[in-house]
Amino acid sequence: MTRARHSHRRGLGNQPYRKLFLIAVEGNRTEVDYFNQFKSLPLALRVECLKSGNKSAPPHVLAKLKKKINDCDFRPTDEAWLVIDKDSWPDAQLEALVSWATTDTRFGLAVSNPCFEYWLVLHFEDGADIATKTDCRSRLHRYLSGYQKSLDREFRRDDLENAVRRGKARDNPPCDGWPRRGGVTTAYKLVENMLNCPPTS
Repeated sequence: MTRARHSHRRGLGNQPYRKLFLIAVEGNRTEVDYFNQFKSLPLALRVECLKSGNKSAPPHVLAKLKKKINDCDFRPTDEAWLVIDKDSWPDAQLEALVSWATTDTRFGLAVSNPCFEYWLVLHFEDGADIATKTDCRSRLHRYLSGYQKSLDREFRRDDLENAVRRGKARDNPPCDGWPRRGGVTTAYKLVENMLNCPPTS
């Protein structure tokens, strides 16, 4: 028996097709706040963030994303991404994510070492001399003094493009699979793909 698929209504009438980005995140607030801001940009994309709930370990995040891909109208030009912190997750769990991400060109893995807040820092500066979560959050508070795991600001396109540029510079040479050292993130790959979507006007 064939599973019924739920269709996202995209590209109706004369409106441009909106590429779907399914993004499964390890957290429930910061990452969701960040990626939801892309909905307000004049780009032909659609963003759906999958929160981790109370199960943030990489295997659970991956399982949630796989289920969503299977249940929705996931098209050949859409993308599905895992957004994970390096934290203290065992290498074997991260290797499983890397293996999954290489099975389809529409899949991607964005890992921040030490944490997603490092990616946020790159919207303001080059992010040098940051190795731990404490370093990262201390630096971020220079720019977002009231930050408490909830992001209450939207970044301009220039900020996003600068973060991509800085992320590439920090990930040089490009890491194999995920960044093993602190002060590196591959989130720039996802954000660059989102910014490369065509404009809506």
